[in-house]
Amino acid sequence: MIATAAPRNDWTLEEINALFALPFNDLLFQAQQVHRAHFDPNAVQVSTLLSIKTGACPEDCKYCPQSGHYTTQLEKEKLLEIEKVVEQAQAAKQAGASRFCMGAAWRSPRDKDLLVVEEMVRQVKALGLETCMTLGMVNDQQATRLATAGLDYYNHNLDTSPDYYGEIITTRTYSDRLETLATVREAGMKVCSGGILGMGEGAQDRSALLQQLAKLSPHPESVPINMLVKVPGTPLENVEDLDPLEFIRAIAVARIMMPQSHVRLSAGREQMSESTQALAFLAGANSIFYGDKLLTTSNPQADRDRALFAKLGLHPETRETCESEAAQSERLAQQQLNQRVAELAVDASV
Repeated sequence: MIATAAPRNDWTLEEINALFALPFNDLLFQAQQVHRAHFDPNAVQVSTLLSIKTGACPEDCKYCPQSGHYTTQLEKEKLLEIEKVVEQAQAAKQAGASRFCMGAAWRSPRDKDLLVVEEMVRQVKALGLETCMTLGMVNDQQATRLATAGLDYYNHNLDTSPDYYGEIITTRTYSDRLETLATVREAGMKVCSGGILGMGEGAQDRSALLQQLAKLSPHPESVPINMLVKVPGTPLENVEDLDPLEFIRAIAVARIMMPQSHVRLSAGREQMSESTQALAFLAGANSIFYGDKLLTTSNPQADRDRALFAKLGLHPETRETCESEAAQSERLAQQQLNQRVAELAVDASV
């Protein structure tokens, strides 16, 4: 029954807590049913992530070595040249990635930087890769420009629950994050949004985070579930480790609640055993990052991932990697028409 259920946006905390409380085997069995109803159970979507502008971020996210509020060993870097980004994207495609994600340590992009970012999107997309950006907060105009340039996905994580959020970040509100997600969705881009576990939050916070993600309509197409990477110099460097089985439970619950989303086993894989990663795939994770780094933290090398895939009988997901220009233009035009019709309907009702 669960496996064929349509996606829901009305999950209650009681329902989510009940899923987390299931016997481990029962929870994974339900997650597998859902996973197999919507995906090839042995296919994993592969992305590569590149930091295109590193360090000196004005935000105070307590987990992040890129924050200008903390003293870490991270060297700040200017925005990368377009040619270097394209070279990295070509290498990522040759290594088996279908999506190329680019991240910049900004609160929000400046217009002069956005011109360069738009060209990065166009050139990476021309390689036949899906494109994803994480640039901080964007307004309507910026989101429209990114969509017009051909950006497929915009990443903007909620990080944690609304109640625990103030313990982690004070320079940007939860509402700011939700507004950015709504803005990029309205511009016609797909949404990549998830959170970070192991930041000292409680079990109820993990339930509330997944509830907030599932409230988004439609659900995020990509849901990264990160395990905190503790970086010396950040306020969370000595936080207590999260039990890996609790992390696996979160993967499984995310899979059940957001059945058609790609659930990404994201940051923290470098510290995970092969057995833990195998359990995550069993629980419904079907997306990973290939490469040596996730922005600034280490990640299993592609050769190790290929060896793990071989052991588990997994393979990279084969997919239509990007829309044609004509298809994207038609979709954006239809979206603008729908929005105009809705505005006229409101005017007529006044």
